[in-house]
Amino acid sequence: MCGCAGRGVTFGRVSAELSALPSNTPVIVGVGQFSERIDDQDYRALSAADLAAGALRAAIADTDADAAAVVDALDTFAAVRAFDAAHPFATAPLGAPDNVARAVAARVGARPRRAILGPTGGQSPQRLLTELCGDIADGRCEAAVLFGAEAISTVRNLMARPANGDRKSAEPTGSDTERPDFTEHAPGSLDDRGYGTDGMTPAQAVIHHMGEAAVFYTVFENARRARLGVTRAEYARSMGELFAPMSALAADNPHAAAPVARAAEDLVAVGERNRLITDAYPRLLVARDQVNQAGAIVVVSLDLARRLGVPEARMVFLHGHADLTEREMLVRPDLGSSPAAVAAVRCALDMAGIGVDELTVMDLYSCFPIAVFNICDGLGLDPGDPRGLSVTGGLPYFGGPGNNYTTHAIAEVVARVRDQPSSYGLVVANGGLLSKHSAGVYASTPVAWRPGDTTAVQTALDAAPAVPVAFHADGWARIDSYAVRFERDGSRIGIVAGRLDDGRRFLANTLDGDDALIDALTGDGEPIGARIFARSTDAGNRVAFTRERMDECLGAPVTTFREAYDRVQLTRSGHVLEVMINRPDVGNALDARAHRELDEIFTAFERDSELWVAILGGVGEEAFCVGADLGAVGSPLQLMSLPRSGFGGLSARRLGKPVIAAVNGRADSGGLELALACRLVVADEAASFALPDTGIGQPPGAGVLVRLPRIVGRALAHDMIVTGRRIDAAEALAAGLVARTAPTGKALAAAREMAADIVTRSPVAIRTALSYLDHAEQITDPVAAIANPAQLLDSLIAHDDPAEGLAALHERRVPHWRNT
Repeated sequence: MCGCAGRGVTFGRVSAELSALPSNTPVIVGVGQFSERIDDQDYRALSAADLAAGALRAAIADTDADAAAVVDALDTFAAVRAFDAAHPFATAPLGAPDNVARAVAARVGARPRRAILGPTGGQSPQRLLTELCGDIADGRCEAAVLFGAEAISTVRNLMARPANGDRKSAEPTGSDTERPDFTEHAPGSLDDRGYGTDGMTPAQAVIHHMGEAAVFYTVFENARRARLGVTRAEYARSMGELFAPMSALAADNPHAAAPVARAAEDLVAVGERNRLITDAYPRLLVARDQVNQAGAIVVVSLDLARRLGVPEARMVFLHGHADLTEREMLVRPDLGSSPAAVAAVRCALDMAGIGVDELTVMDLYSCFPIAVFNICDGLGLDPGDPRGLSVTGGLPYFGGPGNNYTTHAIAEVVARVRDQPSSYGLVVANGGLLSKHSAGVYASTPVAWRPGDTTAVQTALDAAPAVPVAFHADGWARIDSYAVRFERDGSRIGIVAGRLDDGRRFLANTLDGDDALIDALTGDGEPIGARIFARSTDAGNRVAFTRERMDECLGAPVTTFREAYDRVQLTRSGHVLEVMINRPDVGNALDARAHRELDEIFTAFERDSELWVAILGGVGEEAFCVGADLGAVGSPLQLMSLPRSGFGGLSARRLGKPVIAAVNGRADSGGLELALACRLVVADEAASFALPDTGIGQPPGAGVLVRLPRIVGRALAHDMIVTGRRIDAAEALAAGLVARTAPTGKALAAAREMAADIVTRSPVAIRTALSYLDHAEQITDPVAAIANPAQLLDSLIAHDDPAEGLAALHERRVPHWRNT
């Protein structure tokens, strides 16, 4: 399909309005769009870079100025990040340019001074355009182009073909039988802004099968529905009525990926061609990513526009703009709204000096209905507003070209405000999980550039009360919101955002094989507010209606020792428990099963009144423990799938009994974290301690980052953490990490001697002392604590051991500790 320039008409303008503006006022002078569909007769299977070049040529033509002069003037190329580079695990199946900004510039013959690659998120086109306008106003550049493109439909279509490593991306491939290679080297600098996705996808969400945007937005949608007090059917009807006018608009848009007008009831009717993605969304209500679309915007200084001979009728100005960020999902008081999105629109309108009623055209980001409803709720807009809430046809029907949809929305708004002098157009962009919000107000009426400052607004948003979060959830709770994923194989995955009785919010999954709760989440009743029982596991939190059902599906929590373990050797001798990690072939590294077994063992140790001390060691001569078994880890997030008690069932456990680490050989990464979690460390002369984590792109565990500086001091801790420096047993002893050293191979024997000394003493007194030591670490005024020893004394007064100890001393005999 051919490129489409903006559809403005020439009209008169009082030149005095322009002449009164500063010469460095930024002005949008050209917009363009380009697209193709795989069923088009002239379909060429263009790469994303080629599509972007087509849109840029259309935008340059739209200026009505000399094309060569415009190209020569462009000194900055800003590219919207494509989906195949939107996060660290994304890949481009057919390859892509290593510097797409310069690759596209080369296609039109431009030699820009700057090349920018924007961050991930649907807000990025508006945010980047605002930034470019500010750069022009401040004299950092004079002419810039913003563009983005996606060829997702083409890539999926061509992946079935055989590979052809020799083909170049610019060659037509529509009739070829081999798969093209879009890989391309484009030399030159690149200002890569990174992904910008921090906090947008919490690790807890990924652990609980919330990797897809539709699942998050379903949680938001269900929370809003419950707040409104409407039924599923009523809410579905409202979503269909909201999006039906958009599908009608897309039917007339030559660049739409799905140009079919559909009635409201058809959008929500579930069927073979409209399968359920989640309990809230059938396919026709979610953003369509199978597109081949590109958009581009040319913005220059007013002085350059005049020199280029751009007609005044092509000029459009950014009258208002704002960028705001919502807090991470789990802490939001209302999961069914985003105050930051509404605040961004209000800030942009206030800067423009207009109200919502004065807008002529609007485009509200429509990846999912809740994104549109949220703005309507906050601004008092009728979802059926006769002005319409989209200028393209919306992301489900026009198409959702990755992060670049808003470029198309801006292009359409610019064209419309050109057609209607003195009109105003609003573009609202959304990124992440109702997370990042950008808004722009456009008009052909001349206006000087005004920088925005939303610092005070952002500060107020961030200061609003936040919901506390529970990483591990155990106990009774209520459902805050939820989503159910429908897989293609017919299975269902239930995701619950719950609130424990203490007010903390958590994420959890329904139990495999438990249909009662997931049926309630998909039934006609209202599950939000229902009572549920939660339990944390090493694979994440799980919820059921009752504790009995939880025990039936998962088994009752293990609080006693098993007969045998797969990953650990256990020896019990009197009051001493020996726990030996038995994986010497992998340096005693811990996999998921080892974590689970150690968690169970230390839970049983904690509950067994006859066990007073434990020794933790590793089988073999090479290593105590080298951390996580990376050979069993498929992704970094799996490293976070630990028991509630932390690494090795120990690092996040508050044990009142002493545990001795017997370190023979290496204690690396998680192995050092285990040693730090033990009350005492005995190391043989061959032992060493190191944190190689950052060398493989990972930070050390929280147990290391919290404890190591407190034990060995800031300087040595930082040295070990950031350089991976290995220290030997002697240095560890001098630094206070190790209590005692032993000859090579004798760490376990030395630990046994230490344990033998411990069990001759009062277990009650030891527990009391250790408990107070934990308390003392939090004390900021040691003198005040020492002057008030009640907490220490009160914990002893009800026990027999203090009296027995004094009696044995006076009677010159060995005490008989009762541990009561």
